[in-house]
Amino acid sequence: VQLQASGGGLVSTGGSLRLSCAASGRTRNIKNMGWYRQAPGKERELVANVANFGPTTLADAVKGRFTISRDYAQNTLYLQMNSLRPEDTAVYYCNAVVEYGPVERVVTEDFWGQGTQVTVSS
Repeated sequence: VQLQASGGGLVSTGGSLRLSCAASGRTRNIKNMGWYRQAPGKERELVANVANFGPTTLADAVKGRFTISRDYAQNTLYLQMNSLRPEDTAVYYCNAVVEYGPVERVVTEDFWGQGTQVTVSS
């Protein structure tokens, strides 16, 4: 699976951005997709994810401001980010969890996009 993220940029506090992540390759094996972010000097953290045709999860820090969605027909993941704050500044990474193999020996693998920079100025 290949993941191509886009949509990052520079925005002022209170502004909005929409990130996109286009998946290609063995997309039929994708189980979950999500967005992570990593700020300078900090560990990578989960922002939001969505299970295959299932529920979404949002980190407490972004609840009420960010929305994750997935277009299954286009194999694309989105992150709508509103009311952005300086603390949202980070490199945002798209993630896909893939499962394959026979039922008795399922293999799970993580794939990552290249990251897109989001910078929120105060």
